[in-house]
Amino acid sequence: MNSDSLKQLNLFLIFFVSGVIIGVLFDIFRIIRRSFKVSDFHTYIEDVLFGILTGLFLIFIIFVYNNGNIRFYMFVALILGAISYLLTISKYFIKINVKIITLIKKVIFKILHFVTYPFILITKFIKKILHKPFMLLVINLEKIKKGIRSKKEKKVKKIISKRKDFST
Repeated sequence: MNSDSLKQLNLFLIFFVSGVIIGVLFDIFRIIRRSFKVSDFHTYIEDVLFGILTGLFLIFIIFVYNNGNIRFYMFVALILGAISYLLTISKYFIKINVKIITLIKKVIFKILHFVTYPFILITKFIKKILHKPFMLLVINLEKIKKGIRSKKEKKVKKIISKRKDFST
């Protein structure tokens, strides 16, 4: 093998591995979608972000390893790398990472529950203690408001009746 064909084989392998890396990046976005409920809008943003990251990665790889020269076999290697990854390792990579993220989410929720539980108990206790006096206050304020309203209505009726008497 001459040095030129060795260089092309090396580039083919580099772009094959780059295809695998793009497959992993694609799976990372799939793992995020499976682990967290995201809206359609967020999905569109993730798709655009994936396209941008993949494009920047490819441009970087092309310039670093082949001085910006584009060859057909590089894209063949990328596609073969991505397909090889997606058909072999992808399923297991996703399952394992979704399980890990689910476990981490459960642990975080347990910790948050443990940390907030005393505050919840204190809040319930204060609510239980203050609920009856507060309700009595509200009921009495309503009674006072009704009493003031009825006194005003009586005064208004008295004034109106005096005016009628006065005008006749």
